[in-house]
Amino acid sequence: MSTIAEALARARARGAALRLPYAGAVTPAEAFAILRDDPAARLVDVRTRAEWEWVGRPPAAVFIEWNTWPGGGRNAAFAHELLERVPDKAAPVLFLCRSGGRSHHTALLARELGYTQAFNVLEGFEGDKDAHGHRGTIGGWKVAGLPWVQG
Repeated sequence: MSTIAEALARARARGAALRLPYAGAVTPAEAFAILRDDPAARLVDVRTRAEWEWVGRPPAAVFIEWNTWPGGGRNAAFAHELLERVPDKAAPVLFLCRSGGRSHHTALLARELGYTQAFNVLEGFEGDKDAHGHRGTIGGWKVAGLPWVQG
């Protein structure tokens, strides 16, 4: 079991290796450990409302769509909602999407907004597609066996 300091150090090292302009990148298990051990840390799930309801969601997340449902257009209020719902810019903020793409973009924006500990959750909630084109079998929050609810 790693400590929060170890998880954050690994995340920062990954971020440096990947040349990320934000604090770093965490695995789902590291994200869960950080959330468990740091009461100020926040998980921001940036998927659509449909994904939260139909695919599942971490129960303790802050939910802010990056793209709106239906239609898929960019949520013009995202920055405002983030600033309002996650006001502590010094605390770890972990961004989660389906597989790590949208959450990368939200971590970029968070850094621009002054969040000093913005992290992308690698693999996302469902992970990459397997050989049959299905998600939820290779990597991700669900495959890691972390808490989630559906419906």
